[in-house]
Amino acid sequence: MAGTIDARLRELGITLPDAPAPVANYVPAVRTGNLLFISGQVAMVNGKPEAGRLGENMEVEAGAVAARASGLSIIAQLAKALDGDLDRVVRIVKLVGFVNCTPEFVDQPRVINGASDLMVEVFGDKGRHARSAVASPSLPLGVPVEVEAIVEVE
Repeated sequence: MAGTIDARLRELGITLPDAPAPVANYVPAVRTGNLLFISGQVAMVNGKPEAGRLGENMEVEAGAVAARASGLSIIAQLAKALDGDLDRVVRIVKLVGFVNCTPEFVDQPRVINGASDLMVEVFGDKGRHARSAVASPSLPLGVPVEVEAIVEVE
């Protein structure tokens, strides 16, 4: 039976992507106790990594869309790790967002809001989290954003 979070996703018109497979020597999620650590997720467009650099060839709004796409992949990884039962999420504890940007770019928080806003839309108060938004001179595959998560689960 579909749960509350599944209903919320339908209400929001959100279809989760397939949980992306790792591109190197790591696993997408590790659980220890009641914490689930989701590896960094990058923005995917039609199953392929999106490329771009904030302050160079990408604007804040496009970066926020990329961060939202990363957030969708986080939720997809959560669903996979929890055997499809997103109602087992107790709280999104922390997001860490990396922004591929020029040295002069200072709007990392506005970019990572794309992922943060998604978590609150989907999980409500359980989606409110601690966060870091960090500048990076480059990211794997030339992506504009990578976001990782720590999630408390049942």
